[in-house]
Amino acid sequence: MPYISQKRVAITGAAGGFGRAMALHFASLGYKVAVADLNKEMGKATVEAIIGAGGDAFFQSCNVCEEADLQALLASCQQQWGGVDVLINNAGIASSAPIHKESMENWEKLFQVNTLGVVRGCKVFTPAFKAQGGGHIVNIASIAGISCTPMMAAYNSSKAAVIALSETLRWELKRYLIGVTVVCPSMFKTGIVEGSLTENNHAKASMQAVAEQSSISAEDIAVMVARAVERNQFMLLPHRSTHWLWWLKRLSPDFYQWFSAR
Repeated sequence: MPYISQKRVAITGAAGGFGRAMALHFASLGYKVAVADLNKEMGKATVEAIIGAGGDAFFQSCNVCEEADLQALLASCQQQWGGVDVLINNAGIASSAPIHKESMENWEKLFQVNTLGVVRGCKVFTPAFKAQGGGHIVNIASIAGISCTPMMAAYNSSKAAVIALSETLRWELKRYLIGVTVVCPSMFKTGIVEGSLTENNHAKASMQAVAEQSSISAEDIAVMVARAVERNQFMLLPHRSTHWLWWLKRLSPDFYQWFSAR
C-alpha cells in the first residue's frame, strides 16, 4: 500500500447497495469510513452497522452535483481524522433508451452525477492528497463505458468519460504519490436498477434480470476494490467474462466492432 499512510476512506453513494458493501468491507479492514450520501436514514444505518461491529464511521450528507458538498465532506474528514487517504467516487445513476427517446434532461442528470460528480470529487480531494504526500482515488465506472452497448448511449458516454478521466489522472498524479483505480463492473445485484431514470418497465426488468444472474455480488466486488487499492492497481474488471473485451477492443478495435455486431 505505497500511497496510503493511514486507513481513512470517504465513499460517496455509501448509504446502500454497492457503496454500503464497500463501506462495510473497508471498515472490516480497519478503515475509518466517511459515509457520504443524500439518503440520511440509510446512511446513518450504515454508520451504525460499522460502529456496532467495532469500527469508526460518520455520516455526511452529500450531493455530488454540488461542489460545496464535496468540500464539506473533505473538511469533515480533516476535522474528525486529521485527513483522508482514500476517496471512492461511487455515486451514480443509470438509464437505458434509444438515442431519439432519451431526454436531454436525462442526459444532463447522468453527466451531472456519473461524470461531473466524479470530477468534483477528484478536483476537491486532490489538493489535500498532494499536501499530505499521497492518497488514492477510486472511480466507479462501468464495463458499459468500454463495451458501448446499444440503447444506452447516455449512460455509456457518462461512464466512458470517467474511464478517460481516470487514465488522465493516473499519469497526472503519479508524481504526487496519488494512486488511481477505475472500476468497470458488468451488471450485478445493487440498487442502481431500482433508481434508474429508465421509464420503460420492460427495459428495467431486463436490466434487473441480467443483474440477478451475476456470478459475483456487491460484497465480492468490494473485496476486489480494497485489494486494488492495496496493490495500486489501475484497471479493475471484476467480472472475468469482460477481461477479453477490454483487451480485444484495445488491441484490435476494428475486429472488436465486427465481432460485437455478429
